Amino acid sequence: MIKFILNDREVSTALPPGTVLLDYIRYEKNLTGTKIGCREGDCGACTVLVGDSCHDRLRYRSFTSCLTPLGNVQGKHVVTVEGINTEGLNPIQQAMVDESATQCGFCTPGFVMSLAGFCLSDKLPTQQNAIAAIDGNICRCTGYKSIERATARVAQLLEDRNGTEPAEFVAQQQILPRYFASIQERLHALAATTSPNGHASPQTVQRVGGGTDLYVQKHTEMVETANHFLLYNPDLQGVTREGNRCVIGGAATVTDLAESAVMQEFFPEFRPYLRLVSSTPIRNMATVAGNFVNASPIGDLTIMFLALDATLTLSDGHTSREIPLRQFYQGYKLLAKTPNETIASIRFALPDERTQFNFEKVSKRTHLDIASVNSACCLSTRGDLITAASVSAGGVGPTPMFLAKTSAFLTGKAISEELVQEAAELAQTEISPISDARGTETYKRLLLSQLLKAHFLTLFPHLSPQELLQ
Repeated sequence: MIKFILNDREVSTALPPGTVLLDYIRYEKNLTGTKIGCREGDCGACTVLVGDSCHDRLRYRSFTSCLTPLGNVQGKHVVTVEGINTEGLNPIQQAMVDESATQCGFCTPGFVMSLAGFCLSDKLPTQQNAIAAIDGNICRCTGYKSIERATARVAQLLEDRNGTEPAEFVAQQQILPRYFASIQERLHALAATTSPNGHASPQTVQRVGGGTDLYVQKHTEMVETANHFLLYNPDLQGVTREGNRCVIGGAATVTDLAESAVMQEFFPEFRPYLRLVSSTPIRNMATVAGNFVNASPIGDLTIMFLALDATLTLSDGHTSREIPLRQFYQGYKLLAKTPNETIASIRFALPDERTQFNFEKVSKRTHLDIASVNSACCLSTRGDLITAASVSAGGVGPTPMFLAKTSAFLTGKAISEELVQEAAELAQTEISPISDARGTETYKRLLLSQLLKAHFLTLFPHLSPQELLQ
């Protein structure tokens, strides 16, 4: 049985744990405020909140329920738009009404839920942060300026929070229903009677992290598959520091990575890079290891960690082994792992003061889009001499690529416009892009050349753009 709190009530179901939460909400509980849109995690119409007790703090994150299996909400608090209703409109809903931020209304519940998630977070009460919370919600008819005005009003609701625990504050101020103040205690009680769902068994055929790709590709098949759910496995979570290395748990999400104190200390620019990866709800669900195992030739995180020379620890539950990420891809969607192995952790060396990192991505949209070509670059320097270089690229071959020849060519040479031009030319000999929906072969070759130059212009601003980009 899957047990969790749905709005203000504890529920249980014997449905297959691979059933998506959206279908359970609408068809089993008749909570039709949560809408069916794209079923691919893009539109945000099905947004809900999932709350859990994390380090003795109540934490809520927005999820797209169309990609969330029931197995991933075992023992959690799921909130739909019906669960934030009060006697009248709550202040978030009222802000949408007052600013004329809705027309047909189909997308409105998703926007409201994302803003409710913002109110339940510990983020600073700024309009910028409120707008960031709705980056996974699409509206086709209203126009975003009225919605932006509504976000400003919502941010103002939180100005007097002053360190109060978010769930307590929204309950006290009647921004959201009073029952939110008791949820953490109820989750602790539920945990005592709920066992984690989806442990591996001889019949297990699919391991599921966030499911953000699996449920797009295999929506119907996943319902009946024997799944092992990993997202909340405590042994696979966390982003920690061990000496001069960063250790990322296999179930750590993209949001965990963005919020990590270790990453913020050593990579101040990493969070802006991660904003280019999908949307807030997907980042809340998608795991770093899942991005690697998906083996997309243009996986953003894969490209980043190829440049960082990450090492994977693979485990089948009995034995474990290590393999460099650069050796993980054997061909298109072919991995150097057995079906029973999962990525238990990811490790890489933290940079010193002489090491710089940069990530570049070109896509048809800046956000919520897959790259046409992406690239990462990690360089160590002494003066104007490059002492170590790692360059990776995606969208230019059948697998995510570490550009070994280009990296070796850069190492030991002095930084100059001429060097960068020569490296860009050499990179062309390492890649084999194809023409597809994201661009022609010629276009992708041009993009990689430009992105390599962008790395150097970003990391070494004294270089001449005119000479590099001519």
